[in-house]
Amino acid sequence: MSHAVDPPYDDEITKHFVWATVAFALVGMTVGAWIALELAFWPANLGVPYLTFGRLRPLHTNAVVFAFGGNIVFAGMYYSMQRLLKVRMWSDQLSKFHFWGWQGIIVAAAITLPLGLTQTHEYAELIWPIDIAIAVVFLAFAFNCAMTIANRKVQHLYVAIWFYISFLITIPVLHVVNNLAIPATMTRSYPVYSGMTDALVQWWYGHNAVGFFLTTPFLGLMYYFLPRAAERPVYSYRLSIIHFWALVFLYIWAGPHHLLYSSLPDWAQTLGMVFSIMLIAPSWGGMLNGLLTLRGAWDRLRTDPVLKFLVVAVSFYGMSTFEGPMMSIRAVNALSHYTNWVIGHVHSGALGWNGMISFGILYWLVPRLYDRPLYSTNLATQHFWIATVGIVLYTVTMWGAGLTEGLMWRAVDDSGQLQNPIFMDIVNRLQPFYWLRLVGGLMYLSGVVLMTWNLIKTATSPHPSGDDQLVAAK
Repeated sequence: MSHAVDPPYDDEITKHFVWATVAFALVGMTVGAWIALELAFWPANLGVPYLTFGRLRPLHTNAVVFAFGGNIVFAGMYYSMQRLLKVRMWSDQLSKFHFWGWQGIIVAAAITLPLGLTQTHEYAELIWPIDIAIAVVFLAFAFNCAMTIANRKVQHLYVAIWFYISFLITIPVLHVVNNLAIPATMTRSYPVYSGMTDALVQWWYGHNAVGFFLTTPFLGLMYYFLPRAAERPVYSYRLSIIHFWALVFLYIWAGPHHLLYSSLPDWAQTLGMVFSIMLIAPSWGGMLNGLLTLRGAWDRLRTDPVLKFLVVAVSFYGMSTFEGPMMSIRAVNALSHYTNWVIGHVHSGALGWNGMISFGILYWLVPRLYDRPLYSTNLATQHFWIATVGIVLYTVTMWGAGLTEGLMWRAVDDSGQLQNPIFMDIVNRLQPFYWLRLVGGLMYLSGVVLMTWNLIKTATSPHPSGDDQLVAAK
């Protein structure tokens, strides 16, 4: 088969990021399963300080969010941008610098976090030299994308590109502002903010890292890959534009809902709560736009595992973006905050939305990148059901644990005294939930193992010929 494409796109960089995604899916989720075991059975830390929950938990979050999530976003962006703009990436050298720089950052995180070298800020634990490297590498990527957009062969910018642009602009701003610090040594620094200001800036960053790292670029991927996989145009292009502008305007204000019942001024808490509730509208508009794109193609869900993954991912996006605003309401937050309910919410979004759409994209991309049919549709379907049942079990288990936890914390007797004053009594009550959570997590991880085998076999299988040859959708 001829591999000539006009114009010649750089698909090698996409392949690099695809396999990095697969590798860090295995690593990040294995660490997640290990720390889930530690919560259920504390001797699993083996008495080694580097393997304790406090050391491995930030390693897990960074590996899943920035290694697994980041690499699939970059893979999807490199593939889709070139085709939407009808032009090769502006600089192959910057693309390679971006790939190796990002993987180097991940390796540095994997070394420093177990050693306890951390800034202790959620999603921003990495020490200042690594923070500078992140800024340099990401800005190189953003510049490469900007120049590619400037040199495009088409006038119109498809909506996916707008979501990518919001990602490229907002993430450096969030990262730099939140990590402003005065270095003391090569591994220690002092943040320029203190007290409640530090907390407010941190959660302005933290929630918008979810909004502009785990939401807007993935929505861009949804708007490209879902219509391609369904072979249908997006249901409503006008709705996709409204979705974009409403989401990016509202999301940036929602961070204070993490600081309800704190010393943050009440007006700021209320602002975060109100904007969080308003986010339901654009989020559900985007979900419905994605699902309705499948009009006329629903019958293919029976046989196409890619569409299975994408539909469940978009459904989880809708559920998570309803649950989050509900949890930002003060009365609900009083019960849910600091409990395992929050853990369930985070994982329904990260594994249900980000994870499932990532798997769907990988199953769609790899056969086209290597001009081969998927090695086993049956294995992909098994992966889908194992992952779906696993994440549902995980989420429902954490809902139960969170409600149990919150209600036991608040329970008082007739005299107004706490009914459960001994903290360990509550912790022990949660043990069955923790074991069930581990089962759900192991199911999800086993699905990733199946996918890894399937994709490797797809890429390394003999090239088809004749009537069996797959014509890649370039």
